[in-house]
Amino acid sequence: MSAIRTLRRLPSTLVNRIAAGEVVERPASAVKELVENALDAGARRIAVTLKEGGRTFLSVVDDGVGMSADELRLAVERHCTSKLPDDDLTDIRTLGFRGEALPSIASVSRFTITSRPAGADTAWSLEIDGGTKGEPRPAAHPQGTRVEVRELFFATPARLKFLKESRTESSHVADAMRRLAMAHPEVAFRLESEERALIDLAAANGSLLSGDAARLERLAAIMGREFAENAVAIDANREGFRLTGFAGLPTLNRPTSQHQYLFVNGRPVRDKLLAGAVRGAYQDFLARDRHPMVALFLEAPTEMVDVNVHPAKTEVRFRDAGIVRGMIVGALRTALSAAGHRASTTVSDAALGAFRPHTGFSTPLPMGGGSGGGYGGGYSSVPRGLAEAAMQFMAPLDGLSARVEEQPANIAPGNYPLGVARAQLHETYIVAQTDRGVVIVDQHAAHERLVHERLKNQLEAEGVKRQALLLPEVVEIGEDGARRLTQRAAELADMGLVLEPFGLGAVMVRETPAVLGELDIQGLVRDLADELSEMGDHLSLKEKVEEVCGTLACHTSVRAGRRLTVEEMNALLRQMEATPHSGQCNHGRPTYVELKLADIERLFGRR
Repeated sequence: MSAIRTLRRLPSTLVNRIAAGEVVERPASAVKELVENALDAGARRIAVTLKEGGRTFLSVVDDGVGMSADELRLAVERHCTSKLPDDDLTDIRTLGFRGEALPSIASVSRFTITSRPAGADTAWSLEIDGGTKGEPRPAAHPQGTRVEVRELFFATPARLKFLKESRTESSHVADAMRRLAMAHPEVAFRLESEERALIDLAAANGSLLSGDAARLERLAAIMGREFAENAVAIDANREGFRLTGFAGLPTLNRPTSQHQYLFVNGRPVRDKLLAGAVRGAYQDFLARDRHPMVALFLEAPTEMVDVNVHPAKTEVRFRDAGIVRGMIVGALRTALSAAGHRASTTVSDAALGAFRPHTGFSTPLPMGGGSGGGYGGGYSSVPRGLAEAAMQFMAPLDGLSARVEEQPANIAPGNYPLGVARAQLHETYIVAQTDRGVVIVDQHAAHERLVHERLKNQLEAEGVKRQALLLPEVVEIGEDGARRLTQRAAELADMGLVLEPFGLGAVMVRETPAVLGELDIQGLVRDLADELSEMGDHLSLKEKVEEVCGTLACHTSVRAGRRLTVEEMNALLRQMEATPHSGQCNHGRPTYVELKLADIERLFGRR
């Protein structure tokens, strides 16, 4: 048994190393803190250099306001900062605290900082070796600050064991810099690793580009030109919050969420609430394993957000999370609705890339083909009890044959964005002619979206119909879960779920949404209780209802392999033009591909 030891004060060097462990996890953490300091100092050019991924050397050079010799002495002390003028931790308007990051980094490295304020005759340099501080001495340096960090973690060798290979560490640094660069298009950023430029972003020219244009140009440089070509602008205000940025069309999606960039007051964050709101906004347009590309910038009143939840400030907490989540979901859905039937240009680019010109006739040009199975395979089946509800949607394209007189075969293609039907291939694909080229439509995917939107409109107009259970079901969920659900009982009833308290820690379910058919009530109620605890709203139930709407639409739409008349095909095109989100089916797949005439002519060497 160890002897009882008396209390003692830890030496300052050890305190700083403990702090460094909280803030500086890897070279990317140090670079992030130093670049944030440069931005807070008003820099317009920031250059970062790495060797061995930042393990042996990293430097951050900026042209900001700089510091005097006396300010250098304070800057490397704990709890010294220029960024809290009113000593109010609820009113933080900067990215970082220079007096926190610098001593933490300097305590675990061989550290040199050189700085020169505007108008000064000379620069000053200060060295710190593993927390042992020297004295400022004169140096040669232009206006701004240069921080050099050598042998990071030499004073804490245990941390070195957790670093990855140099290329991996460099990629983490690049990711941190890209996120900061997205929020600051007015600043030039450069990152060099082993004398190779990984990032080289020029500052936006304010006289040539507006704020939105400058931001989109910067996003294009980081996320790719295809994002800029296939993104819709976001701009929403609610109760002091403002949300701006750009969101990719649903047909521009990725297998992971790593292309979702979220910022709060200019600070890049990884926040479950914000990520969940993005997922909720797109859940009606994408399969569960696909993720949209977005870059969203939230400006929040400082008193309404806590940025000190995490030592590295990568997480935030909102005073009213419901306002933020609701605004994000609403703004994204409004912008996507405004996009109408627009689909990603990458779909057309991929189609053109699949075409290969031939000089002979041994191999025909690929004209597309279908398996006849449509897009329904692999998704959940329609719950039992929905047969009657589905019958009204089984009519051929909602009476398209009745539109014969309205859709003469010789109508002009230029009058309609999706053109005029000219043929049907493999009883699956509609070929239409526009004044600019050719449109190829997947008839099942297109009609699936039309039916889905009609189902949602019916739910909004008539409400969610309920079905009473023959025997009410009791669900044991604990006191907290039961309390959360009963507090939301009225809202849940609006969504078709009627429940009431039943003893201690249980609820009794009497009615369920009719559109859900037979379902696992126990699982549904428990999931709701858990999600209400985390998210604080009832969107999850709405999502479940809408998910079933998508399943129903998939199984009640006109199938691939069915022959359509010219009138039916044209009527389908007209409905697509008038229906929101018709550029993609319920699973995020494109409903049509547009091939420009100029691109087709290039295939045949006419251009």
